[in-house]
Amino acid sequence: MLIEQHYVDGIAHLSYLVGGKTSCAVIDPKRDVDDYLAAARRLGLTITHILETHLHADFISGHMDLARRTGATIYAPRSGNCAYEHVAVGQGDAFDVEDMHVEVLDSPGHTPDGVCYVITDRSRGGEPVAVFTGDTLFVGDVGRPDLFPGRGDELAAQLYESLREKLLTLPDACLVYPAHGAGSLCGKAMGAMRVSTIGYERRFNGALEHATEAAFKQALLADMPEAPDHFARCSEINRRGPALVADLPAPRPLSPREFQALVEHGHTVLDARNYAAFGGAHVPGAYNIDAAHNFSTFAGWLLPADKPILLVAASDEQVPGLATMLRRVGLDDVVGYLDGGMSPWIVAGMPIEHVPTVTIHEVRRFCEAGAQPMTVLDVRAQSEWNLSHIDGAVHVPLPGTRTRHGELDRDATTVLVCKSGARASTAGSILKRHGFRNLAVMAGGMTAWTAAGFAPECATCSLTHGPRTRY
Repeated sequence: MLIEQHYVDGIAHLSYLVGGKTSCAVIDPKRDVDDYLAAARRLGLTITHILETHLHADFISGHMDLARRTGATIYAPRSGNCAYEHVAVGQGDAFDVEDMHVEVLDSPGHTPDGVCYVITDRSRGGEPVAVFTGDTLFVGDVGRPDLFPGRGDELAAQLYESLREKLLTLPDACLVYPAHGAGSLCGKAMGAMRVSTIGYERRFNGALEHATEAAFKQALLADMPEAPDHFARCSEINRRGPALVADLPAPRPLSPREFQALVEHGHTVLDARNYAAFGGAHVPGAYNIDAAHNFSTFAGWLLPADKPILLVAASDEQVPGLATMLRRVGLDDVVGYLDGGMSPWIVAGMPIEHVPTVTIHEVRRFCEAGAQPMTVLDVRAQSEWNLSHIDGAVHVPLPGTRTRHGELDRDATTVLVCKSGARASTAGSILKRHGFRNLAVMAGGMTAWTAAGFAPECATCSLTHGPRTRY
């Protein structure tokens, strides 16, 4: 038996190719499936099974594309009520992939429809060797149960039972392969390792240390990070069966005049350059989400899902990758991109806007002098703010700038702060759409601020093993 793990940076998604001698299964595939096809060819295997652990919320699954391209059978949770052709499975079901015996465990809690796949390699022994836990059990954490409004307490209770009565009854040596790693918003405290064992998690997973269901629920539901808007949308797309990537048109190059005409028709402009480039010159009304900083999650979270998207990229070669990252969160209608980037737009005499950057030293002098109206707006997550922030700053996490902008003084200069500058620039692009004009981004963010010794270091900001695109 062979297990090959595939990792998607930014959303910290983990999927797996599990192979025998001639055939293999793919578990929780990402939407862009070429990697699995290449791996199967490299290993001399035929993909015959596609296993889904639950209706994924943070990404669009590749099960439909993979089934179309391979003829493999999709296995999905019976309680997910999936609308596409599949084999519905639940507690007590079992099937074989060559010498691998696969047993299904119902494991509701993160979602109502979760299942885990327990595999015994009969060519070597009679005990389970691996369990693919989806978002039920992570390394160092468990799945969040609060994604369904009003059902958090109910699902937390189901998760407690799924963990105690099912997963923790497996042998200590059984390998644990989750669907996400550190940095995913499907949990709140995942470890950096991407594989573990039942025994190790039993001993060292803090979420499993609680002796009672009440204590488990209280600890689990406290201080949960905000759930992105696209989670519910992605779940439903996965239930229905997403559009095939092969049927989606590629973004087309657009001249400045063609681009502007589509802007005037209500298309969303998404500028994927870094904050310095965006701040220097950008298309009026554009959203800025840096391609190197959690692009998929923030695009799914912040952009209107019902409007076609126009891209401004650092280079034309970047466009196919940007379209792939948008499709991972169900943003399929990527119409085109500004051919050649901002330079042709500027020399064509088209309108531009900008957001200046300021240094940490300028911000510190402003804070100390207090000589002019100024707001230091920190747009990091609550957990980051709690660990370290600038004295006197106002805290509105990035997603909140869409609805809480009325709490801010439009006439004051607003200096935007995050870890590095990327999220600050995204927040600035949102505030500009709400009429803010006196904006600036603090270059280097809290990373530079703490490096200069102006505040204690934020442990989250200094995270080295999470997705490098997270912030």
